[in-house]
Amino acid sequence: MNRFEMRVDPVTQEVYYAVHARGYALMQDPLLNKGHAFPQAERREFGVVGLMTENVGTLAEQVERAYGVYRMKQTALEKYVTLIGLLDRNETNFYALLSAHLEEMLPIVYTPTVGEACLKLSHIHRRYRGIYVTPRNVDTIEQTLESTGLPDVRLLVATDGERILGFGDLGADGMGIPIGKVSLYIAAAGIHPAAALPVCVDVGTENPRLLEDPLYMGLRQPRLRGEAYHAVVERFVQGVRRVYPRAVLQWEDFGRQTAFTLLDRYHERLPSFNDDIQGTGATAAAALRTAVRAAGRSLADERIAIVGFGQAGSGVANALVTMMRQDCGLSADDARRRIFALDVDGLLVEGNRADAHQERFLQPRCAVADWDFPKTRAPNLRETVENARITVLVGLSAQGGSFDEPLLRALAAHTPVPVVFALSNPTSCSETTPEAVLHASSGRALVATGSPFAPVFLDGRAHETSQCNNLYVFPGMGLGAIVSGATRITHGMFHAAACAISDMVTPADRARGLLLPPLSDIRKVAARVAVTVARCARDEGAGFHETDERYEVLVRKAMWTPHYYPYRYVRPSEF
Repeated sequence: MNRFEMRVDPVTQEVYYAVHARGYALMQDPLLNKGHAFPQAERREFGVVGLMTENVGTLAEQVERAYGVYRMKQTALEKYVTLIGLLDRNETNFYALLSAHLEEMLPIVYTPTVGEACLKLSHIHRRYRGIYVTPRNVDTIEQTLESTGLPDVRLLVATDGERILGFGDLGADGMGIPIGKVSLYIAAAGIHPAAALPVCVDVGTENPRLLEDPLYMGLRQPRLRGEAYHAVVERFVQGVRRVYPRAVLQWEDFGRQTAFTLLDRYHERLPSFNDDIQGTGATAAAALRTAVRAAGRSLADERIAIVGFGQAGSGVANALVTMMRQDCGLSADDARRRIFALDVDGLLVEGNRADAHQERFLQPRCAVADWDFPKTRAPNLRETVENARITVLVGLSAQGGSFDEPLLRALAAHTPVPVVFALSNPTSCSETTPEAVLHASSGRALVATGSPFAPVFLDGRAHETSQCNNLYVFPGMGLGAIVSGATRITHGMFHAAACAISDMVTPADRARGLLLPPLSDIRKVAARVAVTVARCARDEGAGFHETDERYEVLVRKAMWTPHYYPYRYVRPSEF
């Protein structure tokens, strides 16, 4: 049974929640709990008189009180636990607080603190959120989805916990990632809390620490592989299509090969995308588009090294190929020749072993024939930077400090405005720091990072650094797909989103060193991306046929702002 329904009074046009829970059951539901902000009339109607202090408070007071508690916590993990505790008690209060302090709290509810939380999730667990899909319960997935009591889920974020940030296989403890992503969808894009659902596809783990931990709460078995694994995912997708046929599904933090397989298998069957591949790609492409414009160059003139060519590196490369084709008129092959992909064994060169997603980015043997390096192996990063005269260096290797000073100086020697993106998370995995890049380039470089860094003071001014966070893309992507009724999510939608984000960066932003809009404007960014994505879905034949102006209105109306709706009691039999 649904926990509530949103209805409109036919006479007054008042939007209200029809609710059947009463007493403590109502106060224990975080979606419905108002705490001491329940008005007296609702207290009487729902049987909660005397179950709280007599004074009727406001949401603003609750936010102030919650922020005071938050500020008293000393460590990032303590702050995370405090925020999740609030989410588990009163979702409206939590989202009002998060929306008011999003830039401050983003490193807590997501990267980097969420990674620390996932490492300890079974030890700090307090209350279940979302659903857990396992080989043992997947055959009743429809019943599980319906048991959430959510009336109209439009978005699911699912992980199998195999590749959580830079920590690898965390099994069911990876559930912290979908919970965090759902929180950001709601805070940034205004998707209603009842319309978003975190999912953990728990198929076991290969992590010996978890299997030996007596407090580990996930499935204690080796991780399923092959057809057995895909049978579980297939059954899960079938259930989603049956219970929530209009929902968008985001794949999150899957292993390298699994991620590409699932994206390829399902992107035409339901509106779905992989944020680690496509979201990372679009965000980096947006930042690089801004950077080359600020440098007075064309993307077609850049020589780009991408270090770490897994799903994120592949996503960035493909996004840049699309951008070079659309903005510069290059062919796909010409665009790929400007991208130098490096993995653990060095530069990917024709004839060497490569994964399927890497094959199109193998450099021809003839392209490196006259390079100065030992021909018994592939060129390493330093040799690639020097021989290819790289102008843009993108790090997705999760190897902290791997962009050392000699490498950065070699890069700076080839271009008046070097561009360095150190995108690995968390902070300990960042390939370099903005301070190191700016000192090595005498302040000339343009920098973006995956984790937040403080401004760098050099030559009498502060150089700020954009956090190349997927938050710029995925909330608006999900909202735009929902509003447009998109039947699929395409590469064109991500390219349109990247361009829209880059176009929002003002000259004043660029003067501060920013390559993306300020994070404080993230709701504006999400709205712009959502409108752009909705229009693109329409133009590609995947969305509703609405005018540009109508999509502007629909996106604004769809963006929920945290507040308390009035409640009216309805008997369970009337749902």
